[in-house]
Amino acid sequence: MALTDIDKNLLKRCLAEEPGAWKDFVDRFIGLFTHVIHHTAHARSIRVTDNDVEDLLSEVFLVLLANDYRVLRNFRGNSSLATYLTVVSRRVIVKKMVERRMAEALGHVSTKSKLESLSEEARHQQTLEDQEEIQNMIKQLPPADAQIVEQYHLQGKSYQQISSELDIPENSIGPTLSRARNRMRENKSKTRTL
Repeated sequence: MALTDIDKNLLKRCLAEEPGAWKDFVDRFIGLFTHVIHHTAHARSIRVTDNDVEDLLSEVFLVLLANDYRVLRNFRGNSSLATYLTVVSRRVIVKKMVERRMAEALGHVSTKSKLESLSEEARHQQTLEDQEEIQNMIKQLPPADAQIVEQYHLQGKSYQQISSELDIPENSIGPTLSRARNRMRENKSKTRTL
């Protein structure tokens, strides 16, 4: 797939450091990076928590921003921008996962996440509570966004499956999930302060 005009323009705006360009870039590709994290972790049989995902996303963004956007400046347009970013982010994520495994082997960090240390029954109960909380938060989203969030997070469907089932562009799913997550976080923090 070739570089689209949308991505070419977005890349140009980021490299020129136009106001709002980086936010648009993050909104467009955060879903892709999150998917790469989960896919890579699954392929390596590694459980990742929300905090792990946030940490890995930060690492990816740091690499993209480093040395005046060097990684983005090195993009030659021989593929789609999404394909290039998938390869770059996967390399960063694998490197960080290997470093973590090494640290665990040396005893520098805990090898068990909080979820792994729970008993099977407690884990099942926690999963049910998490799903119930997600269902409640989904109800506060617009119906179209709610469908996408439910299919991705609760039913475990891929972007491609969601795209064909809901008849929407596949590249719109990541940004929709990102916006929905932000909206759910905002709603969650509002209810905590009440």
